[in-house]
Amino acid sequence: MSVTVTSTSLAFGSFCFPPSVKGAPRFRMAVRSNVVSVNAPILTKLQQECATPLPVLRQVADGMAADMRAGLAVDGGGDLKMILSYVDSLPTGNERGLFYALDLGGTNFRVLRVQLGGKEELVQATEFEQVSIPQELMFGTSEQLFDFIASGLAEFAEKEGGKFHLPNGRQREIGFTFSFPVKQTSIDSGILIKWTKGFAVSGTAGKDVVACLNEAMERQGLDMRVSALVNDATGTLAGARYWDDDVMVAVILGTGTNACYVERVDAIPKLQGHKSSSGRTIINTEWGAFSKGLPLTVFDNDMDAASINPGEQIYEKTISGMYLGEIVRRVLLKMAEAGGLFGKSVPDKLTMPFVLRTPDICAMQQDKSDDLQAVGSILYDVTGVEADLHARKIVVQVCDTIVKRGGRLAGAGIVGILQKMEEDSKGVIFGQRTVVAMDGGLYENYPQYRTYLQEAVNELLGTEISKNIVIEHTKDGSGIGAALLASANSKYDHEY
Repeated sequence: MSVTVTSTSLAFGSFCFPPSVKGAPRFRMAVRSNVVSVNAPILTKLQQECATPLPVLRQVADGMAADMRAGLAVDGGGDLKMILSYVDSLPTGNERGLFYALDLGGTNFRVLRVQLGGKEELVQATEFEQVSIPQELMFGTSEQLFDFIASGLAEFAEKEGGKFHLPNGRQREIGFTFSFPVKQTSIDSGILIKWTKGFAVSGTAGKDVVACLNEAMERQGLDMRVSALVNDATGTLAGARYWDDDVMVAVILGTGTNACYVERVDAIPKLQGHKSSSGRTIINTEWGAFSKGLPLTVFDNDMDAASINPGEQIYEKTISGMYLGEIVRRVLLKMAEAGGLFGKSVPDKLTMPFVLRTPDICAMQQDKSDDLQAVGSILYDVTGVEADLHARKIVVQVCDTIVKRGGRLAGAGIVGILQKMEEDSKGVIFGQRTVVAMDGGLYENYPQYRTYLQEAVNELLGTEISKNIVIEHTKDGSGIGAALLASANSKYDHEY
């Protein structure tokens, strides 16, 4: 795939997992019941195989940097696609005027407007609305879906007033965050490769999604044009850069994951004929596809084999919110069946893929009570197991093992990106303040994950360099970022 958005910045509680089964748990017999003797070696082996000491972190960081170079040299050169975003102009703070953003990335779409006031006032006002997409439209025609979106956008635009003002003679401009696989061909065009996330809309594949939206807006009589097509990582970078000139990297850690960064055009060998007024552009790494040097277990391999994309997105499957809970479930199922962790029987619910979600394991890790009552309640409510205190303690250790690995590997990936940038810039990255903008529900809501990520960055870079690298949460930056990129690429730019 070319430009695409893996992962989104959905709220932590709204990860799209299959629903849990309701009603009383049904049980089946476990194989053995000698809890301590059988489960201790399973846990020890898991901890050993998931360990991320400094040499492992360094191998991952080096591998990430090498794969970045390979992907920049030639398409298909490595795991990372290193896709050109065509975003050459980043927000400066000078932007003025009224701009819109549309974020389509799942079963909802979000519309936003922002009034920009230049250096003095920056963001003067914002408003947004979220609209649910009827399920039948997810299986309808391209025209039906985009007409529905354009209709919602038109209704939102009609409510414009108060602090929002469009100068006479100007057409409204919008930044379009599109969270499906597209091959981007310019800042304001991209060909849909395929629908994902449960969408099966006919008549769109192979077409320019911007043209589809522009045509639908025309049919609605809405005088608005798309001036920037972006993914959520690029939007996050732009949104954070508006407030802080030192932002050079953006990372999404939510249901899925992705990262982008500011690259010098002369450092992209595969780029021929592209002119950038700034000499720089944003590269969308699609880093979820990285796979080199990752410490994997039988539970990871089994989950991957059962996935809809076996052998793909291995890094994403070890670090992102979609998968952490499922890996923990698979470990607990093994302990229950082989070691009687939850008694002599195993509830059928525990055998259901994705029944244990990452928000569940996060909640269990926040339980600091002596009897781990919340852990017990979550296990029973979600999986139907009744766990004594010993079992609860083991569950928390399993959660911590998987989350620690995920957070530390994510930190190593960030260092890999920074390392590649530093090697090319000779001191510009590590020698001064450099900001990595973070967004996504996993990063925002899982404190242990954040801590492990930061610790890995500090270990890899050392105390002195770490002081210059700021990892900063930018909540919902991609929405306003898309509007800012619409402004930065406005056809009225030079009239400000």
